[in-house]
Amino acid sequence: MRFFRAQGATEYLVLLAVVLIVALVSVALLGFFPGMASDAQLTQSQTYWRSASPIAITEIVVWGTANAPNGRVISYIRLRNTGAYPLTITKMCGTNSTNCITQAYLWNLNATNFSSFLALAPGEEYYLGYTDVNDSTYRHIQFYRQAGSSENFGMYNIDSDCVPVAPYGTMVIKNFGFEYVERVDGQLVTKKETGTAPLIAKCGPPIW
Repeated sequence: MRFFRAQGATEYLVLLAVVLIVALVSVALLGFFPGMASDAQLTQSQTYWRSASPIAITEIVVWGTANAPNGRVISYIRLRNTGAYPLTITKMCGTNSTNCITQAYLWNLNATNFSSFLALAPGEEYYLGYTDVNDSTYRHIQFYRQAGSSENFGMYNIDSDCVPVAPYGTMVIKNFGFEYVERVDGQLVTKKETGTAPLIAKCGPPIW
């Protein structure tokens, strides 16, 4: 009886060791192949931001620019108010609390403050997107890897950006989030939302 118990315990330890070895190998492979790690991080980022509250990012697409040596990234971002109260977005920030932008760019009309148009009722969506058509209804924001003071519609100092050659890279912005004013029972309350997951998006081919 003791022999069978000892044999069972030994087999259990062997199986446990095999499982641990497989797990360690899997982790090592994810770290060794950057594409696999990036895909996992991308999925995690998308899942997090689609369910973020009170401001979610339900869709994001980014492109690099071939003629911009500073790593400019053009984006399409769709935002949704997933909270219970109306709110107005006033800033988007990333990397650190001072790396913020307050405006979006419009064709013909230069830049306009978020606070003048990013007012969202509960469940409402709004997108910021680039077009090469000379149309003043399109608004977009840009991101840069290079160091600089973020202002207007361009956020500098992001962690990783697009490159002009295939596979075009991945845009990564840590500590991405929003400053907004929420209307609660008739009172205006200024708040911040900073993501616990970075904002990550795969880059498409350059558009310029």
